[in-house]
Amino acid sequence: MMKNRSASHSAGSNRGLAVFNNIKYKHLLAGVSGGAISTLILHPLDLLKIRFAVSDGSARIPQYSSLTSAFCTILKQEGVRGLYKGVAPNVWGSGSAWGCYFLFYNSIKTWIQAGDAQQQLGPTLHMLAASEAGVLTLLVTNPIWVVKTRLCLQYGSDVSQPNTENYRGMMDALTKIYRMEGVRGLYRGFVPGMFGVIHGALQFMTYEEMKEFYNRYRGVPFDSKLTTREYLGFAAISKLIAAAATYPYQVIRARMQDQHHSYNGVWDCVRRTWRFEGTRGFYKGLVPYLLHVTPNICLVMLVYEKFTK
Repeated sequence: MMKNRSASHSAGSNRGLAVFNNIKYKHLLAGVSGGAISTLILHPLDLLKIRFAVSDGSARIPQYSSLTSAFCTILKQEGVRGLYKGVAPNVWGSGSAWGCYFLFYNSIKTWIQAGDAQQQLGPTLHMLAASEAGVLTLLVTNPIWVVKTRLCLQYGSDVSQPNTENYRGMMDALTKIYRMEGVRGLYRGFVPGMFGVIHGALQFMTYEEMKEFYNRYRGVPFDSKLTTREYLGFAAISKLIAAAATYPYQVIRARMQDQHHSYNGVWDCVRRTWRFEGTRGFYKGLVPYLLHVTPNICLVMLVYEKFTK
């Protein structure tokens, strides 16, 4: 009896640890490469999205009337360097986020398939694998996103914060945030960031289902490789669907991480945004966001698919 219990416990433990046996580091490297390359190219659009997202009419921060106005104003007042504020943590964050996401996602998916790559998962299991990968990735990368947001929101050379809150770079920001706000400061925006997990899960589920449906339509195995144009098309469509459904969380997360504003939690941020800006407030920065993420996701997915071929 004791032997049976011991064997059963051992089998359960081995089953739980089996997910680690499915790790393929090429997925990590592919994600890091795709995320870093796309971020270096498209960072200025990400910076514009963040600045529009936190623009609530406050006199403490610059207000921009349009994308062109914002671009020209930043270029005039802060130079080309101003358009690349926060690029270091953005590259680190995007590279590590995509790397971790692909690593976790494919490891979890392989574990669910019990090593049988020919087993189709369906939308529910695709969503489950993507959600679990998203939570694990957010735990790893949230401090980097806090640093990126704060560096992007340092306006010009005459910053309005005291010197202790002026950040000279990524490591300086990490050190000061931890020293002044503790671990809690590094995880600001984590709760709305969880809605980003839904965003990523919805995007990956849509992407995987479209690929599988298209291959079934062509009468070839569901995991057959596609052309570059097909990968780009499915990546763009899946991203647009996910963005349309979940964008408000981006605004709330950026505002929670903004050093120029203070909110008593996520609900207070949501309430004040609704009260003073209405529905429109939850979609500020959507245009530069779409201009940024659509080619971004296309580049990331293309590099990933080609790299793991």
